[in-house]
Amino acid sequence: MPYSSAEARQDLLDAVADAIDDLARALAALGAAYEVLDEHKADELEEALFGPVQAAYGRGRRTHAEFAARHGLPGRTFETATPGAPSGGLKGYLDDTVAAVTSADATLATLQDSMMPIEVGDAELRAGLAKVRELVDEVPQRARALGRTFGR
Repeated sequence: MPYSSAEARQDLLDAVADAIDDLARALAALGAAYEVLDEHKADELEEALFGPVQAAYGRGRRTHAEFAARHGLPGRTFETATPGAPSGGLKGYLDDTVAAVTSADATLATLQDSMMPIEVGDAELRAGLAKVRELVDEVPQRARALGRTFGR
């Protein structure tokens, strides 16, 4: 059975949605981490991690919505994620953030490597995916660094 361009576009859109869901999980973990920090450290967390992840999440959602609209595909409402259990404390929330961002980045990298965004996508989609990956590129390293300094 042949694979149509419409099916391929929907598969592409679904994969982008999976990455956005991962970024939502990262935001939820960062929100929970923010709540356990003092004001100064919370500001550091916001600047180093929350800002880039929030920007990536927004860019991902916009890229998803615009691609769907350009190709007559159904859009999607993204739900707010909830953080994991607080049993891991700050370290657990930072670990959850790293895992979620790494998963989102891996999903988008796999898409880009597959050439699907070129075959059935468009320039705007490719630019959006690249920007999301650029925004979260340093988040895992920053989270680990902050975890070390916050633990002191």
